Amino acid sequence: MKDLFNLAGKTAVVTGGSRGIGGMIARGFVEAGVKTYITARREEELRATEAELNELGECIAIPSNLGSLEGVEAFAAQISEREAKLDILINNAGASWGAPIDEFPENGWDKVMDLNVKSLFFLTQKLLPALRAAGTTEDPARVVNIGSINGLTYAPMQNYSYTASKAAVHHMSRQMSADLARENINVNIIAPGFFPSKMTAHMLEHEEEMAKHIPRGRLGTPEDAAGAAIFLCSRASAWVTGNTLVVDGGQAASA
Repeated sequence: MKDLFNLAGKTAVVTGGSRGIGGMIARGFVEAGVKTYITARREEELRATEAELNELGECIAIPSNLGSLEGVEAFAAQISEREAKLDILINNAGASWGAPIDEFPENGWDKVMDLNVKSLFFLTQKLLPALRAAGTTEDPARVVNIGSINGLTYAPMQNYSYTASKAAVHHMSRQMSADLARENINVNIIAPGFFPSKMTAHMLEHEEEMAKHIPRGRLGTPEDAAGAAIFLCSRASAWVTGNTLVVDGGQAASA
């Protein structure tokens, strides 16, 4: 039982791993003994996170732009050159766009859907050989796609492409889980509630007021994000696939 949540010696990729929920998960993995690759578009920020996490364990930064298929292919090629096996893929990179329904622009729709859905699918596709090589019957390889409670319930921010993209991530992940289960690859979803991040920074001045609407009375913490990911990537969840783990302090349930 003491090894149920042990990840030591595994290798992981965390997209959008320089900050926010991706950074929280990457830090949790590194501290748990996982060789962790992180990627993001802003190299300076990515390198700073790499330096910080390398004080705790092994973290390797590879800058990329996953907003295009060319960027996805280039990043996947770099991972494949370095690693024959990949135990864990955390598809966290994402974007949001808010605008009133009468003014919502096509470029705001396409940017979000391309990164949040299309690139997630194709990066997983390109890394399947390494995931297949790592997975076993007892301990499958893991793909964890980061969705959102905005993909499950009403979102008041008028971020139409974001909510549509996250609902798509949830359903696509269930499809992927059914198709890949017999290949010893588990696919699950984390649907976070409100975690402090750059994406939500404009709302943090209202943090105290927002916490009042969350049944647990607070926002998400790094331990909450990392703990959920560690569970879904450890032996403890070897028989869990196609599920959405809602990590939101009860917000969606009370909506």
